Amino acid sequence: MNTLANRTLLEQAFAALEKGDGKPFFDLLADDVRWTISGTIAWSGTYRGKAAVQSQLLKPLFSQFAEKYKAKAARFVTEGDVVVVEFQGGAKTKTGRLYENRYCWICKFDRDRIAELTEYTDTHHVETTLSHP
Repeated sequence: MNTLANRTLLEQAFAALEKGDGKPFFDLLADDVRWTISGTIAWSGTYRGKAAVQSQLLKPLFSQFAEKYKAKAARFVTEGDVVVVEFQGGAKTKTGRLYENRYCWICKFDRDRIAELTEYTDTHHVETTLSHP
């Protein structure tokens, strides 16, 4: 698949995330995806496989929110099979705190699915606002 098509897939997924619908994004993940979160906090590391991403990352994360998580993309940059997205996302937590963070995701595509995702974010904010997974 070409660069423009990969970017369009990610733009469509973020259009849904802006409304609180994460399913189109999750559907973009390859079954053997590798999602790496930078840093040294409890959330940091590499989650291997779509099932692990769901059970070890997304389920513990979204269980802390009192409302739907929403994300708004600010910029997409493409090069070859890589699409980089800069965005802001967040939700109110069940403890009443506002989790609002900025991200940069580097998404490497393989056959119209995200095979690798590297996440850069304010890990200090994650650590001080959310419970450990």
